[in-house]
Amino acid sequence: MSVTRKILKRQKRRTLRIRSKIKSSSDLFRVSIFRSLSNIYGQIIDDNAGATLASCSTIELNKLTGDKKAKAKAVGIQLAKKALEKGITAAKFDRGNVLYHGRIAAFAEGLREGGLKI
Repeated sequence: MSVTRKILKRQKRRTLRIRSKIKSSSDLFRVSIFRSLSNIYGQIIDDNAGATLASCSTIELNKLTGDKKAKAKAVGIQLAKKALEKGITAAKFDRGNVLYHGRIAAFAEGLREGGLKI
């Protein structure tokens, strides 16, 4: 097996392990996050209905300034505001296959600062 396939297999296992722990409690919505090299995306998902309730990204907030961590925090704050408008006060945080540090942690801090309980 090639090194690339091993890495992808490991990432998929990690993602499924984290997501299975989150989905076990179906009473809360899930905040899914994706980061690319230049942007960060977040969405609140209702797993029971299979629908996205709110989403936000750095592309949507194009007038942001600062480094990537500051932008991630701003996106988290904006997503929390959208969630509160829809009546969502608490959610589970799904970090996917990435570690909880850097931009991911800044995004989560922004969600908490915006008033969402994760």
